[in-house]
Amino acid sequence: MKNPILKGVALTAALIAVAGCGSRRPPTLPPTPGGVDGGQNGANGNQDGWNGTTVPGSRADFIQSVPSDRVFFALDSHTLTAEGRSVLDAQAQWLNTNARVNVTIEGHADERGTREYNLALGERRANAVRLYLESRGVASGRLQTVTYGKERPEAFGSDEASHSRNRRSVTVVPEA
Repeated sequence: MKNPILKGVALTAALIAVAGCGSRRPPTLPPTPGGVDGGQNGANGNQDGWNGTTVPGSRADFIQSVPSDRVFFALDSHTLTAEGRSVLDAQAQWLNTNARVNVTIEGHADERGTREYNLALGERRANAVRLYLESRGVASGRLQTVTYGKERPEAFGSDEASHSRNRRSVTVVPEA
């Protein structure tokens, strides 16, 4: 091979072939925050805190402690159902136990109706939840409401299953 370009191409091809044939080691991962057991030494195997347990008053603690952060509503309604009141009773109990945590209650609607109508309906839903939580002893100064109307759907679709998932309020505990 007297052509230097051919030599360079042959050498490059050989290097690529050899590099691809080497034994591959599995990638090494950094240690997990919870120690040698992967952070699963807490009572429920949570990985939220550095010590492997859920931090009391955290968003993860809220989600773990209550049946849901969502309450669902009927079409064109802001009236709480028996199931919704049950969920809110558990939320109120958690909030009363964690008295330093403030939350935001989001009101949502499905895609039907005008933007203005759905913003107002979302506001009525968020306020219905706020008033119920207040009636269960949660201080009003800890509850903020916001309405998104139909602007932030949880489910995309124009069927009743999607609509029913979008007619909701969501109690949001901020990240610590």
